[in-house]
Amino acid sequence: MRAITVEPGQKGSLRVEDVPDPVPGRDDLLVQGLALGICGTDREIASGEYGWPPEGHDRLILGHESLGRVVQAPAGSGFTEGDLVVGVVRRPDPVPCGACAQGEFDMCRNNRYVERGIKQLDGFGSERWTIEAGYAVKLDPALEYLGVLMEPTTVLAKAWDQIERIGARAWFEPRRVLVTGAGPIGLLAALLGRQRGLEVAVLDRVTEGIKPELVRALGAEYHTGTIAEAVGDTGPDIIIEATGAGRLVFDAMEKIASGGIVCLTGVSTSGRDLRVDAGAISREIVLENNVIFGSVNANLRHYQLATVALAAADRSWLSRLITRRIPLADVAEAMEPDPDDIKVVVDLTA
Repeated sequence: MRAITVEPGQKGSLRVEDVPDPVPGRDDLLVQGLALGICGTDREIASGEYGWPPEGHDRLILGHESLGRVVQAPAGSGFTEGDLVVGVVRRPDPVPCGACAQGEFDMCRNNRYVERGIKQLDGFGSERWTIEAGYAVKLDPALEYLGVLMEPTTVLAKAWDQIERIGARAWFEPRRVLVTGAGPIGLLAALLGRQRGLEVAVLDRVTEGIKPELVRALGAEYHTGTIAEAVGDTGPDIIIEATGAGRLVFDAMEKIASGGIVCLTGVSTSGRDLRVDAGAISREIVLENNVIFGSVNANLRHYQLATVALAAADRSWLSRLITRRIPLADVAEAMEPDPDDIKVVVDLTA
């Protein structure tokens, strides 16, 4: 079968090659790969920045944003041939740490976790793949191709889950949320905010085109410029920062409302100096009981929350998030971002 492989740490090693067909274990599903979402993590691995192959191998099958259809399922697994599924990305460490032992492997404390398509486990970028039944998630068949949005949706399902848990420390009736960034993560954050009945504003640099259209189609506001200009005199109750841009991160800390929550989902680039009044920011966080936290990855609970969110979403709106579909043989094109991209997807059947 064909698979997308890289040699981690080696720039220019991305290729589509023939690899042996996977052999399912006793408790595994055999899945026909349908589609693979591409994100910044895949591009960074393909450019040699990081990534870890399986033990004893030089190359890694890329891909963690999966979508497939069950070909074979073990009896009693809860799955049958034809089911639409995605695979959970992370696996708990074998020790395990306390968090992993409680099923919270997205919060692993000792970094001995492994991840499909990223760290020590082959990913889902192949014509067929296997998955342990306990780490497969069944999707609403009506989603069809849009199920490839599942993994990024889990990231936001976790973010909102954590926001609501933190808010429960005291009286919490949020009304306004600001999302910075109108990429896939930002737009899905806005979707889940609107599903909660909140007033949502999205801030991005793009002034026209599909991003403003998608935000307004949700019934949300779209802004360019600065956070201060977007929020006005009254800070939002929640800010979800989805760019990783240092200036926006600190502006979010300054502009959040009293008792507010800032969730950082964007991964910042190190090595860039930024002048901020750290004392003033720290003072506001303390005196106003604000919370700043980071969120990444997802556990099984978040996958279930994401299935509910996607099933409730407007299909035509979701379909517009996928701005390019690339045949498997041309996967290198998917690694070159286009200014108009939101979500690029590789068709594993083409």
